[in-house]
This record gives sequence, structure tokens and C-alpha cells, in this order.
Amino acid sequence: MDAVRRAARPSRRGVLRAGGGAALAAVAGTAVSGCGTGADDGVAADGTVTVEMWHGQADTAKKVLEGLVADFERSHPKIRVKLGGGVLADVMLQKVTAALAAGSYPDIAYVFGSDLARVARSPQVVDLTDMVATGPVPWKNYWAASRDAVTLNGRVRAAPAVLDSLAVVCNKKLFREAGLPLPEAGWTWADFVSCARTLTQSGRGRFGTGWPGTGDEDTVWRLWPLIWDLGGDVVDDDGKSIGFAGTGARALQVVADLARDKSVYVDPKPGSEQMYQVFQSGRMGMAVTGPWQLPDIETAGIDYHVAPLPSFSGRPVTISGPDTWTVFDNGEARSEAARTFLTWLARPEQDVRWDIEAGSLPLSRRTEALPAWQDKVARTEGLAVFTQALETARVRPVHPAYPEVSQALGQAIVAVLLGRSTPEKALRACADDANAALLIPR
Repeated sequence: MDAVRRAARPSRRGVLRAGGGAALAAVAGTAVSGCGTGADDGVAADGTVTVEMWHGQADTAKKVLEGLVADFERSHPKIRVKLGGGVLADVMLQKVTAALAAGSYPDIAYVFGSDLARVARSPQVVDLTDMVATGPVPWKNYWAASRDAVTLNGRVRAAPAVLDSLAVVCNKKLFREAGLPLPEAGWTWADFVSCARTLTQSGRGRFGTGWPGTGDEDTVWRLWPLIWDLGGDVVDDDGKSIGFAGTGARALQVVADLARDKSVYVDPKPGSEQMYQVFQSGRMGMAVTGPWQLPDIETAGIDYHVAPLPSFSGRPVTISGPDTWTVFDNGEARSEAARTFLTWLARPEQDVRWDIEAGSLPLSRRTEALPAWQDKVARTEGLAVFTQALETARVRPVHPAYPEVSQALGQAIVAVLLGRSTPEKALRACADDANAALLIPR
């Protein structure tokens, strides 16, 4: 399988960093329309328009994007796309926040889906509703996760950039040695806990599974499918309180059971790199992860199997963490050129190149149907499971208070993982902090 951008993708889960949202709130109403990265409107004497794109990618993905830009410029000689930004995606929020405060920002930036609500509070963010309504791929042909991740109050505030989903990657050798059948669709979280317990051999340094233990978004987003499956939600319908007060403790009980059995490797560092290293060294039976990790697992020589996420109900449920290309207003010429480029980039013939070479899932069903993607699926063990999961995948809400809700839940998960709290006590503390954040006017 083609190499994937290892340096960027694990950190793409979006470590929450305090202060970014507050800074955005401070500048949301003060940035001056039309101010941008250049001293002019980006239009040269010959009519060529230059678009500045802060891409946030590293290694393979950066090279793929450079190739796509070169092809775009050959077919659109009056538009130049300047790739820059100087930072990876996990610190893009801080850079964009500072740029908005200074009135000198790019035309396009790679923004995590979980950060979009806060970034979109700036009047400099371009509304893309009309662009997707008239694009070459019908908007409804995009996966619901792609659409939902960029829609705020009924308006499309960014273009989908990458798409993924969570499933369980299993080490076949360890399952075979433990005498366990490989899990298939329809298995339960009780099955998962039982498998993890059986797979664990503390004397040999083997773990049943792993969980990020830093309390950041990488820790949190793995719990939302459990909460959704139980009928809960991130925010209640009233918008003033969390939507998992009645379901969160049961979801956290799965975490508590894993911790009780000492069957979970708790990764103490951001990015989950240590957790994945344990799996790739053959010392972990199951890893809840996304398609971005498959190349490293194959490179490590692990004979693996991919199963959908377990559930409580028997219904399929997973989470997708789409990220975005957000457009900023540097004048009509540059905004229109940015829209032209992103429309071109989303076409299936470009999207499939990005997906195959840089490690994303197809943004639309039209891309999924292309022979190139179907060939990729046929050659890659388990990739079809991640793609099929998009049928029922949900996304975190595009809500300005989401970072605070996530931070509160992250602390609760870590407390349970480390045996410092019961699910019920941890959830009460989470609810107190998250509900207070939801009551703050935005």
C-alpha cells in the first residue's frame, strides 16, 4: 500500500490547546474585510490571481498536494496556488488565530473540523453554500459525514478536505494464540472487553487494546460512538447542557472495565504514537484506529483483520473526523480563485488521487465508484470496512463550545482509565464543567 503521511495524520486528531478559541473570539469582530497576506489584491498585471494556501501537510501528503497544484495550474493558467503556512495541521488553529488578529491571513487554510465553529465566527470566513450547490459533484452525493462537518446553522462554512472513520484492527496471530475467533460485524462492547481480557498477557508485555491517555481530542472522539449508540449526544436539544448525562456513565463503564482488567495500554503522550508502536511490535491484540494507520501496520508485517466498531445495540455506528479547507476573504478575485481551486480539487478524478496517495477516504460516492478506488480497496486488507462504515458514521457537532465539552470529557476518561474515579463520579465532574461552558454566550 502507498505510504501515508505518518507525521501529520496521528496529530490530526486535534489536540485541544487552551486559549485559541478565546483569541478567536477577541478578533472575530475586529479583522478588516479585504486585508490579507499580500499588499495588493493578488491580481497581477496580466490578470493572473495568486491564492495562498496554508496546507498543514507533511511528507507524502505535501508531495501529493504539490502534484495536484501543478496539474491545476496547467489547466488554469490564470490562477497560481502558493503552498505555505510553515506549520502542521495540529497547530494551524493558533496560526490562523494570530493571522486573523493581525489582519494578514491566507486565502485557504487546513482547519480541523472540531475547530471550524470557532474559526467561522470570524467575518473573514467565506460562505461556500453557493459553491457546493452548483459544484460538479451533487452535494447529496457526498457522504453525510463530509457535509455535516462543514455545515453550521444551515450554511456551508468550508470545503471537506479529508475523511476517515474508526474501526478495530486486530492482530490475527494474537487472536489465534488466544483461541479467539476474529470479530465480525454485530459484535458488542462486552465482547470487546472480554477479548481484551483474554488477549492480555502481562508477563509477556501484551495488551488487549490501547487508549490515548492525554485527555485531548484523540482520547475523546473514541467514546462518542458508544454514547451515540446508547441514545446520547454531545449537546442536548436545548443547547444548554450536555446530551450524555444519562448515557455517559455506561459508556465510561467500558473504559473502567478495561482499566480494571489491566487489558488497556494507556498512551501518556499526544498523537498515540506509543500506542501504535505497541500494536505494530506485535504486543497488542486490538487497536481502535482509522485507515491512516494501515500502511504502518502493513510495513510492520502484522497479519491483521479489520472489524467494525462494536456496539451495545447491534446497530452499526462509528465516528468520522473530517477536516476542512476553510476559505478567507482577501477580496473577490482571490476568493473566487480559491473557490475554483477547491471545486476542482473535490472532483472525483482529483479526490481519488488524494485519497489513494495521501491516506483519506473518498469524499463522495462518485469517487468511491471509480475503478482506481475499487482497485485500491481490492488490494488493501480491511479498507472496505472503513469505507462501508461511512454509511452510518456521525461527526462531532460544529459547535463553538465543543472544545470545552471535549476537554471536560477528556479529563473524565483519563480519570477512569487511570483508576482515579468511577464512571459516575467522573461524569458528574464532566457535566459540571461542560454545562458551564455551554451556558457562556457565544
